[in-house]
Amino acid sequence: MRIAVGSGNPVKRRAVKQAAETTLDAEIEAVPVDSGVSEQPHGRAETVEGAKNRAANALAAGEYDLGVGLEGGVAEVKGADGLFLIMWAAVTDGEQVGLGSGPAFRLPVEIGDRVAAGEELGPVMDDVLGEDDVAKKQGAAGALSGGIVDRDEALAAATGAAMGPFVTERY
Repeated sequence: MRIAVGSGNPVKRRAVKQAAETTLDAEIEAVPVDSGVSEQPHGRAETVEGAKNRAANALAAGEYDLGVGLEGGVAEVKGADGLFLIMWAAVTDGEQVGLGSGPAFRLPVEIGDRVAAGEELGPVMDDVLGEDDVAKKQGAAGALSGGIVDRDEALAAATGAAMGPFVTERY
């Protein structure tokens, strides 16, 4: 089985590999594609749309059995204060689409305010942490959980949830 991950980010490829290796004998290939949404998606709907677009575009990029799209965004959560980091995964074979989400992390006020003002989370995290390419390392998830949950694990959980229709007869 060949799986295309709709991103050139090595974290996303590792996350899909981690999710797929328990049930699928698959070759995982990173395929940079357009998400069709803003650089920093706002809200669940735009984040899910980005994941679905990435999955479809990855599948269409070559001879693949499945396309996987992973998208991180920010959203307000009803009943909770502040802005949250959210992540969604979509998996498609061209006929059906599986969706799953990863954990959500409340952003510290100083970070949430900057993102709400229009900055992208990745560069804000780089600035706040004084590091380069946080998004390709532990991600905001790792930084905000003190390393308890890293970005690979969070995205692997979302991917595993989205793979349900392709690894079980329950759908």
